[in-house]
Amino acid sequence: MPMSQGFKERLFPIVEQLAEHYGTPFHVYDEAGIRENGEKLKKAFSAITGFREYYAVKALPNPRILQLMKEMGFGFDCSSIPELKMSRELGGQGEDIMFTSNNTDPVEFQLAAAEGGCVLNLDDISLIDKVPEFPELICFRYNPGPRRTGNVIIGNPVEAKYGVTHEQVVEAYRKARQRGAKRFGLHTMVASNELDYSYMVETARMVLEITALVEQELGIRFEFVNIGGGFGIPYQPEQAPLDIDSMSREIIAQFDAFRQQHGYVPRMYMESGRYMTGPHGCLVTRAINHKDTYRKYVGVDACMSALMRPALYDAYHHIDVIGKPEQGPTEVYDVVGSLCENNDKFAVQRELPEIAEGDLLVLHDTGAHGHAMGFQYNGRLRPKELLLRVDGSVELIRREENMDDYFATLQFEEDSFTPGAS
Repeated sequence: MPMSQGFKERLFPIVEQLAEHYGTPFHVYDEAGIRENGEKLKKAFSAITGFREYYAVKALPNPRILQLMKEMGFGFDCSSIPELKMSRELGGQGEDIMFTSNNTDPVEFQLAAAEGGCVLNLDDISLIDKVPEFPELICFRYNPGPRRTGNVIIGNPVEAKYGVTHEQVVEAYRKARQRGAKRFGLHTMVASNELDYSYMVETARMVLEITALVEQELGIRFEFVNIGGGFGIPYQPEQAPLDIDSMSREIIAQFDAFRQQHGYVPRMYMESGRYMTGPHGCLVTRAINHKDTYRKYVGVDACMSALMRPALYDAYHHIDVIGKPEQGPTEVYDVVGSLCENNDKFAVQRELPEIAEGDLLVLHDTGAHGHAMGFQYNGRLRPKELLLRVDGSVELIRREENMDDYFATLQFEEDSFTPGAS
């Protein structure tokens, strides 16, 4: 079921007060739910020595959220220099950080190597020669191609832009070793928002097989394998949650079997983002208009600059109307924002409680890839973020964007250049 009952019980009685105090729209995140989920994940995989979650910073790049991850002992999975900078400012150092980028600029490699470095996870065999200071510890992202199927978000592995191919993987480690690498890891990411736990078990089996292949060919022993993220959450009420207990039990069995066969076993990492924070955030917005034409529309004071997943993926986000029981009178609406795009819709032909102007709507599961995917098209700016603390207090952890932010990049030193002029 979208959004935990505990989060509802903590948030819904105070949401009107939050809207009055902070104004709408806003994302709000549940510290208690995030911490509970993190501890559950650690417990599930505790039988694997050296297990560690590297939170996918791209899912919710807010320092207060990352601080919670650090307090739980997690590392940070970064894909850009700003994400790397944020993680370092929170105390992430060296092997606390995995830098998994693609189409990487040489300047990014230089910055990744600075300030104690990080675990460099290369996306392409051609990048080996482009890394200016080759690290002692290196990792490659593996793309299995036709050996696996992907899903709608991450795509067919054959068509995906990510990773080294099966045919390249041995040569990649050979070349890395020639450049000075002495320690090795392996990474993959072949699905996103996957609810079938057996897919992740197969991913663990796959990376262990690749480590055995490379060891056989090159005599390399891997320190870790990273099975990526991709753990799904049930956005729709009828969906069953990911069976984390069965998944962990079967993955642990894979690692035990590897140890028995090879006499050692690599550490296991993962980089969950959505699974860690997705269900523990929501977007609160107020109904401000009704429109009755070919359909009934409810206009709200948020738009897809606050949550673009429905427009981008035709994604479902469950909606509650505060103070309106689902068993009461209903109406079929499109719930829409103010953007000059017809796909600026949070719900399409959704049966909801009758909505009056001024009602608060809560859009579930925005704790990952919600605020982070926002933009400034149409001059519609991103909303504030709040953290509902374990003690019941609420903290502003990011202010809303304003017009000064929108115009900030138009303040610059004049620079005029005439090509060809002497």
